[in-house]
Amino acid sequence: MILEHVVLPVIPGREAEFEETFAEARSIIEPMPGFQRLSLSRGVETPSSYLLLVHWDSVEAHEVGFRGSDGYRRWAELLHPFYDPFPVVEHFAEVHRA
Repeated sequence: MILEHVVLPVIPGREAEFEETFAEARSIIEPMPGFQRLSLSRGVETPSSYLLLVHWDSVEAHEVGFRGSDGYRRWAELLHPFYDPFPVVEHFAEVHRA
């Protein structure tokens, strides 16, 4: 299992619109091969900052499968206009669980 970690810097004042749009975009990513689950959390100290965590079977499921799909193009059309600056995506492999 791979964990995709992304801090999403949403343009201040557009948080409600982003959350509504994300609900639509979620339906694009969920049926993708290799997708397991996701969570989206909103910053307490910085309410225009969101944390997206996506569990994938592999990095390839995300980087090749999802990002190479027509669904990703629609995902980008919906969500990318909300970000400033553009977010950095990182992948993590679990090494310890309590």
